[in-house]
Amino acid sequence: MDYKNYVEIVEDWPKDGVQFKDITPLMNNGKAFKSATDEIVTFAREKEIDLVVGPEARGFIIGCPVSYAMEVGFAPVRKEGKLPRDVIKVDYGLEYGQNVLTIHQDAIQPGQRVLITDDLLATGGTIEATIKLVEQLGGIVVGCAFLVELSYLNGSAKLDGYDVLTLIHY
Repeated sequence: MDYKNYVEIVEDWPKDGVQFKDITPLMNNGKAFKSATDEIVTFAREKEIDLVVGPEARGFIIGCPVSYAMEVGFAPVRKEGKLPRDVIKVDYGLEYGQNVLTIHQDAIQPGQRVLITDDLLATGGTIEATIKLVEQLGGIVVGCAFLVELSYLNGSAKLDGYDVLTLIHY
């Protein structure tokens, strides 16, 4: 299936000069969303994962159906102040400043095989920070899966050494 047929390009959003890749049409189409999820599940099965981890919020949208299909757990990665129990955190750089991501301290057991999911790989900062959180807890990142990669931003360079699945490249 050509998933690009289900991505809407929105010019000049959220600011002038940006071509936003809107995946909501893909999510709105049950067959397309199921097909994309099934491809990620196939990748996850090959990796023999124990857990799916996804950063908020669209990492939840991609990861939860994968964890459901695999009958494994899902651990959310959230911005600071959003998780109610003890967390570990990592600071990471954004284009215009810093951000903090957190995960519950007990979300991952040492040695668990983890798949990280998100909707889009751009500069790679969010996924790099998510990897750090998983590895700090002793998890083994066995793969990362995305619907979309903006190859021209070279985010995959930050994932060197990790197996990556991307369904759509721009």
